[in-house]
Amino acid sequence: MEIASPTTVSPADTVQDDAFYIPATGPTRLSRILKCGDSFAVLDSHGDIGATAGAPDGLFHADTRYLSRFELRIAGASPLLLGSNVRDDNTVLTVDLTNPDIYAGKTIALEKDTLHVVRTVFIWDGRAYHRFGLTNHADRPIGLEVSLLFANDFADLFEVRGFERKRRGTSRSDVVGDATVMLTYDGLDERQRRTTIAFDPAPTRLDKSRASFQLAFEAGQSRSIFAVVRCADPEDERPPVFYRALSQARRGLQRAASRATTIETSNQIFNEMICRAVSDLYMLVTDTPQGPYPYAGIPWYSTTFGRDGLITALQTLWLDPAIARGVLRRLAAFQAKTRDAESDAEPGKILHEMRGGELAALGEIPFGLYYGSVDSTPLFVLLAGLYAERTGDDETLKELWPAIDAGLQWIDGPGDPDRDGFTEYHRATERGLANQGWKDSHDAIFHADGHLADGPIALAEVQGYVYAAKLLIARGAARLGHIHLASRLQKEATELAERFEAAFWCPEIGTYALALDGKKTPLRVRTSNAGQVLFTGIARRDRALAVIDGLLRPPFFSGWGIRTVSTGERRYNPMSYHNGSIWPHDNSLIALGFARYGRKSAVEPVFTGLFDAASYMDLRRLPELFCGFQRRRGRGPTLYPVACAPQAWASAAPFLLLHASLGLEFDPEHRQIRLRDPQLPAFLDWVTLRNLRLGDASVDLKIRRHNTTVSVEILGTQGTLHVVVVYSGGPGSAETAGTSRPGPWG
Repeated sequence: MEIASPTTVSPADTVQDDAFYIPATGPTRLSRILKCGDSFAVLDSHGDIGATAGAPDGLFHADTRYLSRFELRIAGASPLLLGSNVRDDNTVLTVDLTNPDIYAGKTIALEKDTLHVVRTVFIWDGRAYHRFGLTNHADRPIGLEVSLLFANDFADLFEVRGFERKRRGTSRSDVVGDATVMLTYDGLDERQRRTTIAFDPAPTRLDKSRASFQLAFEAGQSRSIFAVVRCADPEDERPPVFYRALSQARRGLQRAASRATTIETSNQIFNEMICRAVSDLYMLVTDTPQGPYPYAGIPWYSTTFGRDGLITALQTLWLDPAIARGVLRRLAAFQAKTRDAESDAEPGKILHEMRGGELAALGEIPFGLYYGSVDSTPLFVLLAGLYAERTGDDETLKELWPAIDAGLQWIDGPGDPDRDGFTEYHRATERGLANQGWKDSHDAIFHADGHLADGPIALAEVQGYVYAAKLLIARGAARLGHIHLASRLQKEATELAERFEAAFWCPEIGTYALALDGKKTPLRVRTSNAGQVLFTGIARRDRALAVIDGLLRPPFFSGWGIRTVSTGERRYNPMSYHNGSIWPHDNSLIALGFARYGRKSAVEPVFTGLFDAASYMDLRRLPELFCGFQRRRGRGPTLYPVACAPQAWASAAPFLLLHASLGLEFDPEHRQIRLRDPQLPAFLDWVTLRNLRLGDASVDLKIRRHNTTVSVEILGTQGTLHVVVVYSGGPGSAETAGTSRPGPWG
């Protein structure tokens, strides 16, 4: 067996050049996630924080850790775990614990399983609420000490990820009264951050890192300990009591989720998967001044990300268009107005990400407001067009028009620096992201021989985004009276499609190139990027069908989903972040492309593979990504060690897969909801959609599968709308090859 020498990989190809690489330095373990607004918590199965060194445990707010340790001890020992569950709507973590055997010398003073502890944790309004309900199940009185150990490092989230700093601010811990501790950090950004921990009842003993309670129980007696950890500075200094705050937290999530169409099916496991997806989505959706915005994921991306928010909004547009409106309005509010190399900003460019921690404030990382994304701008224009066509809300389109126009000017101007008609990227400084498409890891864009591409780089799918964006917004422009602009955009889209075919199609590999490098050389690598090309409609039909066939063959399709890179490619690695793993959101967009080219039969294996994968996942939750190993009988998929879960666009993937299967289309002008060539996968006998909205009207539908066809039953309506089922003439005509392209969405 040949062993590769370290010199066979150049230093430029290693992660040492990627300052923002997320390291995996310890064993993968089960975490419990809670989030509300700009605050989230990562706890272990006991409900503890800080029990595992090097892990992203903590209570975080605005990209800063406000609590790095919060651990329960019973008579100085860690309790035994009985059970740990997050409520279905993600509001509350409930943990059942009991005491271990407690010794006095060599004698057991208290037998295990005597004290039952119910630990309840939730987050609301910048605070983490804790209740410890303790019950003595002995037939005699007992007395013992219960302690809570706490600490904080006020680490910036990037420090938690592994970013090393030469200097930090100063911290202190102060006992305030008999029941409160204040942890304070004076940052180098001249901002003071404080964590306040208030206990009820007052501890028997309280110091700077421990609260101890000497408790006496009669036989069968129950006691409660409450703790409130405040990590923000809300207006009210006196928080609501535990049960009132819990009620408010539940009602807040219920209000948000009530906008969405509800989904029920014949398959109980799929129902659990959908329930988890809805709960995760609306936990991640954060109320911002501009409207609801899906934060990208926990723990690393719980903030506004342009690309993630736009794609999540696209995936859920049929389900809850209010998300798309919030995303568009927020990104328009932060659209770049000036050129700034440090943040990769150029006029008209749409945000990549924003950060609120100390490192961003000091400029130690460039992500305070960072614009290093080549695809956020065309996706913004694309989503604006889709949103208006889904809802008929041309008033919002008018409001957004200055931002849309600025985005189009960026696409045709700074986004195409060499004026070759392709949108491309090249980071402005060495501190920015080297790769600025959705596959943004350092080694994701490469040639067939494995060497990394030099920029500027024009990604295949980005040209598709631009094509679809121009066609969609041309129709919006025509409705708003911009007739000449509409005609110009349509012409530009048509010309782009022809250039794209000439430059990107690689007959020797039977698919589209991953990208063009700075010398306009195609990167002849088989990747899932070609699959994303399909949902935009830019691909010629005959070539699209060839791409579909290739993506469903074993080098791409693992049985769980479509890999990001084919197994035969030089940099294929099923355990990598972008070079052979499986991303649920990527698969959902690819499946939508299959449907747009009439290959509904190809949607089913992708939908089924991801459903089967989720059935093995904790909480039926699809993670950000998982490994691309081939499916084996009797074994589940292999997890990726530092994947975010939940992740917004992974949570939204099942909704887009259902959309692709049913062929949902919305026509506000004619008040029609259409199902184009609807199908259901074999694991679903029926699907019921309730509160499927179009304007001020809604309908409840039941779709039943009958082998390869479906029937549609209208269960009820509110307001006036029409439901139309459209068949395109059968599988033969739908899959006929040719050089035509599908229209820009139905």
